[in-house]
Amino acid sequence: MWHKAQKRADSDVDPSVYLPSISGILLRWQDSNLRPSGYEPDELPTAPHRDQYSRFRDGEDSRVVFLCKRKSCPVSQTNAKALHRAGFVNIIGSPNVGKSTLMNRLVGERLSIINAKAQTTRHRIMGIVSGEDWQIVYSDTPGVLDPSYKLQEGMMKFVRTALRDADVLLIVTTPEETTLAHPETLEKVQRMDIPVLLLINKIDLGDQEAIKERIAHWQELIPRAEIHPISALHGFNLDHLLERIIALLPSSPAFFPKDEMTDKPMRFFVSEIIREKILTHCRQEVPYSSEVVVETFKEDQTKEGKPLRRIEATIQVARESQKAILIGAGGSMIKRLATDARKDLERFLKEKVFLELRIKVDKDWRDDERKLKQYGYFNG
Repeated sequence: MWHKAQKRADSDVDPSVYLPSISGILLRWQDSNLRPSGYEPDELPTAPHRDQYSRFRDGEDSRVVFLCKRKSCPVSQTNAKALHRAGFVNIIGSPNVGKSTLMNRLVGERLSIINAKAQTTRHRIMGIVSGEDWQIVYSDTPGVLDPSYKLQEGMMKFVRTALRDADVLLIVTTPEETTLAHPETLEKVQRMDIPVLLLINKIDLGDQEAIKERIAHWQELIPRAEIHPISALHGFNLDHLLERIIALLPSSPAFFPKDEMTDKPMRFFVSEIIREKILTHCRQEVPYSSEVVVETFKEDQTKEGKPLRRIEATIQVARESQKAILIGAGGSMIKRLATDARKDLERFLKEKVFLELRIKVDKDWRDDERKLKQYGYFNG
């Protein structure tokens, strides 16, 4: 487990425990420090309408929930309850709709790696946020899809598990999307009897009229869902989203100690940081055919007696041609991967890192269920 005491001091997201209060249905940015220049506080952040004073009117649909002003009152005062609330709040959606960005914002830490390439998230990653009388266990999941090989089947198993054990379900979509990429998952959602919050993300990139149309479309597709337009990247409407999530949690004791932040070990995040560099620097099939295994993760000291973390990791690929790409001309690519990963690991671990990367070819590992279980894909 990763505890809050191990949080990075330079986190760029404040995991606030304050809730907003509702004062109309006027769309607002939750924090003026997060609002890009060119926007007014009461302006819907859609690119074509930056200079217009835009609002959605109260009463258009009670299931459409918008952000309003934040007041500086702690959760324990605003939402005082005799009983403790806790539950699993699971995030699903098509690939590349912003699920991991949302997860990181809600948790206040960069637990999930982010990349413009689809299928960046492969595992179910839990992020734990606790207040005085509540605890939310978020889960980021792989994007829903029709599997083409065993690895993707394992990824979809995480999604199915998240659907089964959710107390509150968050479905992330975008203004352009009209349905989930996996019809079977949509059918399951339509039959669920738990609270469903459908989040139209990236509204800062959309047109207001298109967003209104998409709201109506999703209300027809999933009638019982609450619709929340958000921008996970800018933190827009997330205060009110937090308020709604807490209100929907069942009465329950905490599932984890209040100082814990995730269920994953540190080695997992090390492997993810390295894999993120492969996603960033490599193209075509290489990122999707690569798996990172941390072989060594041990404490040491520099010559000056300062803490040093020695990490040895193997990048596993399916073909010799992929290995050649990862090595690069004269070893240029693997040096670049190691340098960039080491810098991020040092920021993450807050200590000097010695990183050694190796590349191994294991043909068709993506379709070997036994090996995939070793990598954690069919174990949850």
